Amino acid sequence: MTSDQARFPPGSSAVVVVHRDERFVVVEKPPMLLSVPGRGEHKQDCVAARVRDLFPSADGPLTVHRLDFETSGLMVFALDAAAHRDLSRQFEVRGVAKVYVALVRGRLEGDRGQIDLPLRADIDQWPRPVHIVDHVHGKEALTRWQVLGHERLSRDRAGSPPRFDGDSPGARPGVLFPPEAVWPGEEVEVTRVRFEPRTGRSHQLRVHAAAGMGSPIIGDPLYGGLPAARLMLHAEALLFVPPGATEPREWRSPPPF
Repeated sequence: MTSDQARFPPGSSAVVVVHRDERFVVVEKPPMLLSVPGRGEHKQDCVAARVRDLFPSADGPLTVHRLDFETSGLMVFALDAAAHRDLSRQFEVRGVAKVYVALVRGRLEGDRGQIDLPLRADIDQWPRPVHIVDHVHGKEALTRWQVLGHERLSRDRAGSPPRFDGDSPGARPGVLFPPEAVWPGEEVEVTRVRFEPRTGRSHQLRVHAAAGMGSPIIGDPLYGGLPAARLMLHAEALLFVPPGATEPREWRSPPPF
C-alpha cells in the first residue's frame, strides 16, 4: 500500500492509494475529509479533488459513491467514462458488497441481526445534516450487523474531539458535540460491530446504530455518541466486479481503531 498526497492543506491526512489501474482507483479516505466538494471555496478540498489531482489524465466524472465527512475507509473512483457507467450501475443495483467496522457504546445482546428502519432527512433541523427514522415518508434502509467482540474503551484512547475553525468543512451546525455529551467515567464498555448495509442511505449506519440498536457509534456528534477524536466508523471492505472483468474482487483496509 502506498500513500500519494496531492495538493491539500498542510497538516491534513493523506489519501492512500490501495489499488490503481487504467480504469479505476481504490483509495483509503481519512476521517474529517469531504468525499466531494461542498458549497463555498473553503469546502473544495475533498477526496474527489485529490484523486483528480493524482490522476490528471482521468476522463469524465470520477465519483460513484460517497462516505460521510467523519467516516474513514475505502472508496472507488472511476478513471474513464465507461468505468464510471459500469461502477455506478453496480452501486445502483446493489451489486457492490460493503463492510464497515464500528465501535458502539454498550454491550450488545445477541451476536448478529438485521435492522430495517426507513430513513429521511429531517428538514425541521436544516441546515443540520440529520436523518431520522420515518415509517411513512422514509426510504427503505436495511443493515445487517454482527458482533466482533466486546472491549473497554478509555477516554484517553478515544481522544479529544477535534476543534473546527470557521473555514473548516466541519464547521457547520450540529457537528460539535452537545454539552450533555460527557463521559460517565474513565472508560466505558463498547462493542466492536461489523455492518453490512444493503442500501446506501445518508447516515444509515449511524442512525441504525443509535435508533435501531440503542447504541450510538462512539465519536458521533449527531446521534448521541460519546466525544472522541474521530467517529469510530471505518469502511473496511469493498467487493465489486472491476470494469472490464467478469469476476468480483475484494479490497480491504483494517480499521485504525
